[in-house]
Amino acid sequence: MPDRVVVTGATGFVGGHLIEFLLKHTKAQVYAAKRRRSEPSPMETRFNGRVQWVEMDVTDAHNVLSTVRSIRPTHIFHLAAQSFVPTSWQSPSETLMINAIGTVNVLEAVKSLDLDTRIQIAGSSEEYGFVGPDELPITEQNPLRPLSPYGVSKVAADLSGQQYHRSFGLHVITTRAFNHTGPGRGEVFVESNFSRQIAAIEHGIQKAVIRVGNLDATRDFSDVRDIVRAYWLALERGTPGEVYNICSGKALRIRDLLETLLNLSVIKSIQVKPDPARMRPSDVQALQGDCTKFQRDTGWKPEVSLERTWQDLLNYWRDRVKQERVAHAAP
Repeated sequence: MPDRVVVTGATGFVGGHLIEFLLKHTKAQVYAAKRRRSEPSPMETRFNGRVQWVEMDVTDAHNVLSTVRSIRPTHIFHLAAQSFVPTSWQSPSETLMINAIGTVNVLEAVKSLDLDTRIQIAGSSEEYGFVGPDELPITEQNPLRPLSPYGVSKVAADLSGQQYHRSFGLHVITTRAFNHTGPGRGEVFVESNFSRQIAAIEHGIQKAVIRVGNLDATRDFSDVRDIVRAYWLALERGTPGEVYNICSGKALRIRDLLETLLNLSVIKSIQVKPDPARMRPSDVQALQGDCTKFQRDTGWKPEVSLERTWQDLLNYWRDRVKQERVAHAAP
């Protein structure tokens, strides 16, 4: 029988790319989980009947149990989350409910049904939070000092997975992915927001001024297509109970990222202006990971160059802005 794979958060950015990977590279029956009463997603028609959509609200323990019981999955990729750090400052309790309690509900369902399901918990580099210069690059042994409610919620989910493995023997692997992006990334994220603004400027619907927040932070970027391949390898080759960093191992200053995107633009006279509204109450200044452990255990390595990532992301927004402009102009 083929594997039965559940992807929570299937309508999200990473969920869509993961489903694409599963359909292309495996023979699994894919169950795409979305929240009940959520708005129809373009994702539901994008896969043209090749996946089975199920309603699953991870904050509803009964609903999670019922869904898991009906599918009896061999794999669960648990991606469902409130994933935008600034939103967590505005809605900390909701962020904790979705990210922490939602994870416990998934784990509890598998435990109570006594399934041999392999579970991947999508953690985050934001769990590390405050990192001293002498602690770079960050390994899995680095202390967890989260600097946002989002980071706290991901630590709770991470430790819950480890606890369920140790206490009940569940096959749980946690991945702490560092920044990842690519076509389809939501515009609230810095690299995608820059790309959308540049596309809007190129189409003449925004003045040649780009608004920015903290440009001095450094981040470790990977392409989302490499990340979802890593998620699959984590459950195929990773060791249950382990935590793995997934990253490029290279630090990129946000200022340099912006410069790269500006250089890809056909407009060469774009001004850059700071926007106080884009600053966070506290920000992780430096993130650079070490994924030696994950590479050793799974053989994974990045395959998509960041040059391609930035070009694909900018082209994605050029197409989106063009479509929106045409739709707006239609009678």
